[in-house]
Amino acid sequence: MKNKKPVVLLVAAWVLVLGVARAEAPLGAGVDELLDYARNHNPEFAAMRHEAAAAVERVQSAGALADPTVRMELQNFTNSDSDANPSLLPSRVGSTKYTVIQPLPWWGKRDLKREVAAAAADETTARAAGTWTELSARIKVAYALYFQTSRQLALTREVLDLVERLGGIAQVRYAGGLAPQADAIRAQVERTAMQNELIALDTERHHAMVRLNALLARPIIAALAEPERLRPMPAAVTLDATVLEARLRDRNPQLFAEDAKVRAAEKSRDLTYRNRYPDFAVGVSPIQMRNRINEWELMVEMNIPLQQGSRRAQEREAERMLDAARSRKEAAANQLLSDLGENLALIDAARRTEGLIESSLLPQAELAFHASLAGYETGKVDFATVLDSQRQIRRTKLDLIKTRAELQMRLADIERLIGEDL
Repeated sequence: MKNKKPVVLLVAAWVLVLGVARAEAPLGAGVDELLDYARNHNPEFAAMRHEAAAAVERVQSAGALADPTVRMELQNFTNSDSDANPSLLPSRVGSTKYTVIQPLPWWGKRDLKREVAAAAADETTARAAGTWTELSARIKVAYALYFQTSRQLALTREVLDLVERLGGIAQVRYAGGLAPQADAIRAQVERTAMQNELIALDTERHHAMVRLNALLARPIIAALAEPERLRPMPAAVTLDATVLEARLRDRNPQLFAEDAKVRAAEKSRDLTYRNRYPDFAVGVSPIQMRNRINEWELMVEMNIPLQQGSRRAQEREAERMLDAARSRKEAAANQLLSDLGENLALIDAARRTEGLIESSLLPQAELAFHASLAGYETGKVDFATVLDSQRQIRRTKLDLIKTRAELQMRLADIERLIGEDL
């Protein structure tokens, strides 16, 4: 048993080291882990959540009664009818009147104020949800660009290796008198051009990493893992325009916010009309004479809504504000539906392009390259043809990478519009 203890400790230490290493592994292999990190660390989203929580707390206070007031009146504090000196003590003046006053709004006003605050809280909550959908869409787009530049960089390196092999073939054929010196020079020029493209792509990849780290609220130089995978695209039936339009109207945070503004405007209008009626205040007043309470008074007061001109102007203002809120909601819905249709069309075009590249262009380009390479080795094709066919393969593969990244970006836009992942 004693000999097993060091082994157990060693295994535990190894497990701990593996756990720490796994915890410190850089983010970036997939977009889902980036979204989880942003949900917990992005300060903009955290600020919106706090604002939404604060707005919810305002609902209760919005419909509360105003605090009562207390008033004390000293009657004949100079003691003019007696030989006593002036005093500010309640037991040494003629009488002291204590009044407690509680303002009371007209029936229904408190409920309307509470409903206005509740609608404002719903708007803030919807804006918080909208902040997340915007942030998540930006992260998805930035990750798609990061994936695109990383794959383009890897492809360009592969092509550079191929160009170097082609240059070696051209050099051997030139040494054997089977090819002109221009072939070897062309290979060197192509190699230099590829190295220049590598520099540009590496810079673009660095920019994509900086954008992602900024969205994640991480240091801009923080390491990111190599992107390993893109999210699978949903089936075509999921992207049905009618279904997505219904989901957009039901779940879009911007429309939720606009609808909450409409409800707030409706309740504000109702509250404005309710101001035609007076508010009240009730009070009770015990009257002290010397050291005892001798009398009690009860008081009721109300304001008189005489300024009808200003109230009618306020009512018209409330009606126009309601009309404006309804128009903004309609305009937002129209714009969102337009964006949805545009993104669906772009996804359809990108999918057709992807299918064409995979099924036709890429196989044809690869076949043409192998045929030209075989022809060059036998002297039937010049080196320029080989380079052209190699460039065609690279362009086709780059287009395929770009098209797949475009699909991810359009999917992110659609998910932003409908307010949830597909």
